[in-house]
Amino acid sequence: MGAMSDTTQVRFGIDFGGTGIKGAAVDLEAGDFASERTKVDTPEASTPEAVLEIFRSMLDDHPEVTGPVGVTVPGIVRHGVVGLAPNIHPDWQHFDADAFLTEGLGREVHVVNDADAAGLAEAAVGAAKGRSGVVLVTTLGTGIGSALLNDGVLVPNVELGHLEIDGRVAEKWASTKVHKAEGLSYEEWAKRLTVYYRTVERLFSPDLFVVGGGVSASFEKFGHLIDIETEIVPATLQNRAGIVGAALLADN
Repeated sequence: MGAMSDTTQVRFGIDFGGTGIKGAAVDLEAGDFASERTKVDTPEASTPEAVLEIFRSMLDDHPEVTGPVGVTVPGIVRHGVVGLAPNIHPDWQHFDADAFLTEGLGREVHVVNDADAAGLAEAAVGAAKGRSGVVLVTTLGTGIGSALLNDGVLVPNVELGHLEIDGRVAEKWASTKVHKAEGLSYEEWAKRLTVYYRTVERLFSPDLFVVGGGVSASFEKFGHLIDIETEIVPATLQNRAGIVGAALLADN
């Protein structure tokens, strides 16, 4: 946990997902939490109004953290407006979340795609820190999230989990959820991941792949079985990446 001596370097990050909402103060310089993480279940009716109340309560618990707030959402975000976001309430779709949350919380709020936030965090303070060139961060979980960065600059909303490979949508064939649901061995799963990463490799010629998501903690069980030319490493921030990335993007 970072120190909170210089509050100008502390921002609040919120990771808003389909099942849980997590928030923490983040020391931007250290790239880590400056407070205990708060987690609440996402309400069944996760309307903007219901979620705003949860955000307000989190911020009320941290009066020492002022300034802009960063929020991740599990969906496309263009200039603060949420697009396709199937795991949260339909009222968010085509909704100007930046404007609504900024007015509702009385401070500037910037909303970002969850995979983009995680990717930016890994590039800024995680596994890809100090790496130049093209970095692709992929989060393996229920689906496959992705974030593309070039020399540390984010290219938003790159949805590489939706790539169609041999007539199959990648994330419906090679995600962690599929690995568990089909009872695949790590060897069998790695063969599918090899096909996926080789496809992405051909399209983007990245300098580095970073593998995030909860399964990154088990990377040693399958990472060496992924047969590609590009260097591939596990994420280091794991479940902190969304919150840290949101806080880093709060001022943008």
